[in-house]
Amino acid sequence: MDSDRRRRPTLDTVAAAVGVSRATVSNAYNRPDQLSSSLRERILETARTLGYAGPDPVARSLATRSSAAVGFMLPQGLSGAFSDPALSIVLDGLAQTVDGHDHSLVLMPGDAATGGPRPSIVSRAQADVMVAYSLPDSAPALDVVAARGLPLVVIDQPELPDAARVEVQDHAGCSTAAAHLLNLGHRRFGVLTFALRPDGVSGPVSHERRSDVPFRVSRDRLGGYLDTLEKAGVEPDNVPVWEARGSDRELGRLGARWLLTRTPRPSALLCASDQLAFGALQAARDLTLTVPGDLSVVGFDDVPEAAYSDPPLTTVRQPLADKGRRAGELALKLLAGGRPPRPTRLEVSLVERASTAPRT
Repeated sequence: MDSDRRRRPTLDTVAAAVGVSRATVSNAYNRPDQLSSSLRERILETARTLGYAGPDPVARSLATRSSAAVGFMLPQGLSGAFSDPALSIVLDGLAQTVDGHDHSLVLMPGDAATGGPRPSIVSRAQADVMVAYSLPDSAPALDVVAARGLPLVVIDQPELPDAARVEVQDHAGCSTAAAHLLNLGHRRFGVLTFALRPDGVSGPVSHERRSDVPFRVSRDRLGGYLDTLEKAGVEPDNVPVWEARGSDRELGRLGARWLLTRTPRPSALLCASDQLAFGALQAARDLTLTVPGDLSVVGFDDVPEAAYSDPPLTTVRQPLADKGRRAGELALKLLAGGRPPRPTRLEVSLVERASTAPRT
């Protein structure tokens, strides 16, 4: 094996075979604009003939102190991430932006116990810039990013003074949705929220748990709903809230079944995501309730399925793809030596469909 390794072709092997310098062969791979097309093709053809696959990316990153990668820190595992259509659209927008700039994406799955990727994963990740997607305020992974001195872009949360950030009008969007249902005459509400804390808990939410929420998005969406109801005379303590540990329709179904068996039964459900709202629609069918005849349901995100659900879902539309694109642009700007700009806040709007109607 040692003799095979010694005989393996190298950059110098190719340079000798072509009759050019080592730097010229390196330019054929890393700076093709420095060579004529005919010379570059002759170098690459010789390399293929000799079995040389190109410069070692690990060695190149050590030499340049650059990995040409954007790290993407997730709040949950990869399976949960890929099943969340809102996250998939954001990630696609980010990927399309960094693609074509010779940067790859490194996905770092989250861990429920830490509220984001484990610090050990972040400490050894080969990335030049980190993008944090909806991590809690105290995620240990963020301390590692700071210790490594890496530039950071935050999508949604947390709010950090030295990071670039892209977010949407979560509180205002949920306030608009609650006002829509109030204007339709509803006064009995239930709320389906995703995780309020990174402890993997699902179930009814106590007053104490509502008061200390380390996830900004969860805090703002729940606050947007409850603050608006309170201003209309609906006491927040009388509004049952179910927390799902993730944005998952089966968890939404479970929570909605609990909410819809309360007395008095809510006539409207306010959901923190479309996935939870889809679960609520299924729970209504399970209980032989009609939507919107017996129950009105609103979501948040406006994923593509929202327009085709049964019934089509009234929801708060956020610009998911644009959020990802903006985060990608910020990551590239920081890589180029730019300073973190002021937070970018994107507008949302209410899309009225057939899942809401006046209270009967």
